[in-house]
Amino acid sequence: HNHLYYQSKSIATMKISAAIALTFAASASAFAPSSVERASTSLNMDRRAAATQIATGAAVLAGLPQLALADGAVSTATIQRARGIYGQRIAALDSAVASGDFGAVAAEKNAFILFNSGGITDKAKKAKAVADTNAIFAAIRAKDAGALKSAYATYKADNDIAALVVDLSSGQGYFTDSDWKSRTNAGTIYVR
Repeated sequence: HNHLYYQSKSIATMKISAAIALTFAASASAFAPSSVERASTSLNMDRRAAATQIATGAAVLAGLPQLALADGAVSTATIQRARGIYGQRIAALDSAVASGDFGAVAAEKNAFILFNSGGITDKAKKAKAVADTNAIFAAIRAKDAGALKSAYATYKADNDIAALVVDLSSGQGYFTDSDWKSRTNAGTIYVR
């Protein structure tokens, strides 16, 4: 019995040794220098093949600018969401503008930016909204309360921004979580 034990142990040892030797041989061949063929520097194509490749490359590159100019998912839902959420934040600044609280208006700078980028699709109206926003923040930098009131009133009128009045007795303020009124003051649900 001892003879079979030592024989099986030596076979196992030999198999492990062979596996280790093969591993070393494989790694040595991976790092061994190989014969280097000099790459051909001549273009092995005719004029027709070259023109075809150039035309294909130009067609691919002509399609890339449309991908780069994508402005995100603009749909009725995203426009309503931007106008609803950020428009209400802007409308809520009425008392701050009336009292000349420049800090409160400046704190809502992102609401103006996000309203302009997501709530307005017409390029001319968007440019006007950006100009009106710049006038608001120029008045804030100048600490001119009169100019702030005027610029803010112009911005609200040009972009149809008004505070949304929620009637709690009329029922549900929103339907699903994807509705823009969800998680805002406009999304109040009447519970009996």
